[in-house]
Amino acid sequence: MPKAVWLLIIGMFINTTGNSFLWPLHTIYMHNYLGQSLTMAGFVLMINAGTGVIGNLLGGYLFDRIGGYKSIIIGISLSLGALLLLTLWHGWPEYIWFVAILGFSGGIIFPSMYAMVGSLWPEGGRKAFNAIYLAQNVGVALGPAIGGLVAANNINNIFIANLLTYVLFFVVALVFYRNLSVTSNRHAVVSNEQKKGKQKAPFYAMIIVTFGYMLTWIVYVQWTTTISTHISDLGISLKQYSLLWSLNGVLIVVGQPLIKPIINRLEQKIKAQIIIGIVIFMGSFVVVAFAESYAMFITAMVILTIGEMFVWPAVPTLADKLAPKGREGFYQGIVNSMATIGRMIGPFVGGILVEAYGTPMMILILTSLMIFAIITSLLYDLPLKKAASKTAV
Repeated sequence: MPKAVWLLIIGMFINTTGNSFLWPLHTIYMHNYLGQSLTMAGFVLMINAGTGVIGNLLGGYLFDRIGGYKSIIIGISLSLGALLLLTLWHGWPEYIWFVAILGFSGGIIFPSMYAMVGSLWPEGGRKAFNAIYLAQNVGVALGPAIGGLVAANNINNIFIANLLTYVLFFVVALVFYRNLSVTSNRHAVVSNEQKKGKQKAPFYAMIIVTFGYMLTWIVYVQWTTTISTHISDLGISLKQYSLLWSLNGVLIVVGQPLIKPIINRLEQKIKAQIIIGIVIFMGSFVVVAFAESYAMFITAMVILTIGEMFVWPAVPTLADKLAPKGREGFYQGIVNSMATIGRMIGPFVGGILVEAYGTPMMILILTSLMIFAIITSLLYDLPLKKAASKTAV
């Protein structure tokens, strides 16, 4: 693995660790400490995700125009400003504004990180994106555990801890990312006929597959919103809930050797990787729908983790393969935007369904959405096949 990729891995780990101090506690903090309803908490998270969508698209655009280094520095600088203000003022309604800024600034960072790793290590394929994914989840494993300990003394300390990690991330990016050379000759120069017949086909394919990706995120995000409060209502402590996410991160790291033989056999079959992961996701949420004990939630988290190990690295890998030269950032921006839209819609929809039907029925209703995600994964390459047949004629 190239040294430049390791630098990106370290940066992503620091970034995700800092974020993981706070994001699992957003709903609980607003509901239990600021006295807001679950619907209002869901609405605030929807605002956070909405600004993240804008940030993702802007981040991808900036990567293609000014490069990854400048894009990442812009995103970190905005995050630092928001976290400093959030550390000083985390009451209501200031919380809404600072969380919104964090969604926007974080959105700028992620597409650049993914586009950079694909460009710096094009021959790595799925391995490049899986490395960034692993870095994220090591951060997810450590962040909530550390955050839970910090919050146990005083939940306000969580904001200081998040700020300090972003200071470290800024230093790493400023010192080491400046000279990273991001070039790509992976995509051959296309002919005029290809430009006319094929230029839009990869974009259409990307939209189709990421629509299904968005649906999976609508369901997945329930773990940090409605399911987190449901677990609390069952008498399971905040510390135990945080440990579920630590388990998630640890399993992603230690589980790599277990799924590696399957991934190797499916290395050129990204469609199959995505579909297998979605089916496993569905099984996980069926378990959650009927869970009444902590042991059942642990079981559901284990199944969920296996599913995401297939899906989450596969989609950005596919985006990298589909992206025309000079559009890598934009395509990674689409991936992150659709995931963020799912995170935006999910808490609000989940909150409404919980209040109308209860948590178990809400989960079953949303899980059925993933059937459509399987369909989009099966059909995403139809525009590519159609364009190829026209060129052949």
